[in-house]
Amino acid sequence: MEELRVRPIREGTVIDHIKAGKALKVLKILGVGEDHENIVSIVMNVPSKKMGKKDIIKLESVFLDKETLNKIALISPKATINIIKDFKVVEKYVVEPPSIIIGIVRCQNPRCITNSEREHVTPKFTLVSKEPIAIRCHYCSRIMAGEEIEKNII
Repeated sequence: MEELRVRPIREGTVIDHIKAGKALKVLKILGVGEDHENIVSIVMNVPSKKMGKKDIIKLESVFLDKETLNKIALISPKATINIIKDFKVVEKYVVEPPSIIIGIVRCQNPRCITNSEREHVTPKFTLVSKEPIAIRCHYCSRIMAGEEIEKNII
């Protein structure tokens, strides 16, 4: 059986252990589209001893900020971030959803004050559960989970 391999990157970020099938949503959060200039490698539904299946994204010459990592954690709470320099992993950690989420998810409740045209209130949520991921709106107490959160990431 022939195995496909993705070449190592010299410098950048590898996001490993992404929940299978979620790589494209992670790319959307990262703002990676047709106009992205750096090399991006995506591997989806690869076998994983820990997870059964997983996705992996390699971003050449890209390093992620804390807000972006928090968004990734809302989609795939067990994703691993590997920082690569000179073809070596120099830093490795697992993303974790923050306990307080401010300004990165829109409330699904159309009647929430955060969705009012007249009010300018920044959405704020509290983490209710990591697995499965669930958050509660600070203002209207609406609980959102899984796909609802993914659809409302700002």
